[in-house]
Amino acid sequence: MEAYAHIIEELDYSLETLEVEIDDVTELAEAGIKLTKKTLKSIRELVVDKEFDCKEDEICFFKVTKPRIYSKLIYYVKLFNIESKRPKSSNKNQIRYFNNHIDKLQQYLNDNLDFYHYYRRGGITFDEQYFLRGKEDIRLFPDTFHFFTDEQFATSHDSTVATILAYDLLIVYLKREIDKLENNSNNLSLQDLQKQSNITWTAHKIDLIELVYAIHSTDVINNGTVEIKDIARVVERIFKIDLGDYYRAFLEIRMRKNSRTKFLDALKHKLIKRMDEVDN
Repeated sequence: MEAYAHIIEELDYSLETLEVEIDDVTELAEAGIKLTKKTLKSIRELVVDKEFDCKEDEICFFKVTKPRIYSKLIYYVKLFNIESKRPKSSNKNQIRYFNNHIDKLQQYLNDNLDFYHYYRRGGITFDEQYFLRGKEDIRLFPDTFHFFTDEQFATSHDSTVATILAYDLLIVYLKREIDKLENNSNNLSLQDLQKQSNITWTAHKIDLIELVYAIHSTDVINNGTVEIKDIARVVERIFKIDLGDYYRAFLEIRMRKNSRTKFLDALKHKLIKRMDEVDN
């Protein structure tokens, strides 16, 4: 599995380089497509030429390794299609266009909700059916067809995992673009807002983002009608901090292997400890 890890590491580095060097989004997407296709071809040759040592290794490859690469291909293909047809008209029309795509991406996740929850919660019960080659059953998975195209390099659900990962990234991208379009009409810059506060956030930025999403999830502001970007902007103003790409940061929080609420857990622990000290 070390060979696969090395290939993924090289791919991630190359894609990060492209993101820095190429400003035009469609050109970036084209370059990303070429690079990920080449990487997939290389890793397919390794899989076909050499058998896995055990079924656990095969499951890990098709559940984790291949989707990490294939998801980038899906992401860049979709990104190219979306950006190449992006309206050249008003910000309002562009925002509507991006929101329509978010709805379509979200619909796929909703259509695959059972598997989505299985995967996100780290389920393993059906891994042999989902991520071993030769275990496909069309009666169980009538809407899944990827394993028919390349039975040596596909299982019934590795492409579904890749699509979930890709769509998560796309939704993050689209929300970020919507924020840019909406903020263009805002005359008060973050720097101006920060001058109004003498309080600064001194912990990790990711901790504050976790807190922002927790507040948004509880519907305690405006009875839940406020959007995440509005809360984020207020927090940035209060604590004199630029949260940056908080959509992508939230994606990283969701992907944590152990506790996905590390900062909230720490807050609860500290508060209980303080109350216990006062009681004593």
